[in-house]
Amino acid sequence: MDPFDYMTTAQAARHCKVTTAAVRKWVQRGKLTAAGRDKAGRMLFRAVDVARAEHATRRRARRAA
Repeated sequence: MDPFDYMTTAQAARHCKVTTAAVRKWVQRGKLTAAGRDKAGRMLFRAVDVARAEHATRRRARRAA
């Protein structure tokens, strides 16, 4: 996948093996920023940004354990 490909919330969740609620939490907490919206109004995220948010979240979870 090209790091600058765009994905919806559902696609990002599937890619990271998390729920869509988790992806929305990343947005609410400022860990992930939407790069825009598609014609249906769904948030779009760059693949590289999704990977960074996932990495930061998983690193924080390991540290807390």
